[in-house]
Amino acid sequence: NLWQTFTYDLGNIAGGMGYAYTRPLQWKKKQWANFGYIAAGTAALYTIDDNVDEWANNWRADTPRWLVDYGNIYGGPNTNYRLTGAVYLAGLFTKNPKLRRTGVLLISSASAAGLLQQVSKRIVGRGRPKANVGKDVFDPIHFDRVFNFDSFPSGHVMLGFTNAYVVAKHFDNPWIKAGLYTVGSIPGFARIVDRFHWISDVAF
Repeated sequence: NLWQTFTYDLGNIAGGMGYAYTRPLQWKKKQWANFGYIAAGTAALYTIDDNVDEWANNWRADTPRWLVDYGNIYGGPNTNYRLTGAVYLAGLFTKNPKLRRTGVLLISSASAAGLLQQVSKRIVGRGRPKANVGKDVFDPIHFDRVFNFDSFPSGHVMLGFTNAYVVAKHFDNPWIKAGLYTVGSIPGFARIVDRFHWISDVAF
């Protein structure tokens, strides 16, 4: 029945999160190499964070506000869970297993990414560009969120791109995939425009 299906899906969401967090225990040489490339790339971008922020001053005022607002709203957790929840509930009540499974994957992926970035922000405590303290200022290890010192990594980007990836898995057409990834990248662009994040926060 409906309740049994719902509780079964809740178990799958929790299991999906657990699966995500335990994957590093199964990593082989290739996965560790990829992690090394990501770390090296983030470190390289860190060296030009200030330069990118200053360069963005040349076109911030010319960026369409609707595009930036979309990125800020779409990547936010409230909007994200409303959308992913709507997908899941539509699949649940219409008894569409493909739509329901997509909703489960969206929710579990967003939850795993969301928890990871919230914990990371409190550990790292990096100052946001809008704090005007520079890219090198950190106030690490807080149980409570310290606003303007919660820049790394970008939660909006994690949620936006996770959604794009989950939906793109349903399509074989590379153009559709590219379009979905482009839409999923808008939150990162928006967060740089509004000085919520450095380029290295977004890229990571």
